[in-house]
Amino acid sequence: MDRMPIKEEARVTGVRPQTPPLRMPDAASTAEVVVAQAMEYCARKMGLAGAEEAMERVRKGDPCAHGYCYYSIAKQVAEAMASLDRSIRAVYVFDYDATPSDLCFHETVQTTPIHLLVWTERKTEALGSLAGALDHALARKLCTMLGCGPQEHILDVQIIDDSDVEKQTGYGALLCSIHHRPIKVWER
Repeated sequence: MDRMPIKEEARVTGVRPQTPPLRMPDAASTAEVVVAQAMEYCARKMGLAGAEEAMERVRKGDPCAHGYCYYSIAKQVAEAMASLDRSIRAVYVFDYDATPSDLCFHETVQTTPIHLLVWTERKTEALGSLAGALDHALARKLCTMLGCGPQEHILDVQIIDDSDVEKQTGYGALLCSIHHRPIKVWER
């Protein structure tokens, strides 16, 4: 049986075909998923009963739980950014050295941002805006979940391009560093 064209079918039957709206993920919903999955990852890695126990460990300042949670967040943020920007080549996580007193008193646990190094073909304002939106959404979500004071930033995203890597300038020099080499969390 031949089908009539959609417009004709709608006129005859009085039923308009419904197409689902195309919805791009927004920063808040992305942050919600990222944080939930980070807690689940942390629980799995530590052999805990579930995400709630992982969240409690992070809230209490457990450095192991904190590390697993932040690693998962870094990896997921890298994947989210790369899915929206095809020019991203790789994403790395790197860490600044904490002072001995910070480590001794565990002062780095809830205030330390996740340092990401995003290697892209070219730096764009759009990529910087994307990083900023994810940063603010994640900071809001984590502080709500963990009950910590308001934090403006959770991500420290440094964007480098091919020129920075080739000339080993700025953060591009970290990729060849023998002392502070970053850890690759995503690659195209």
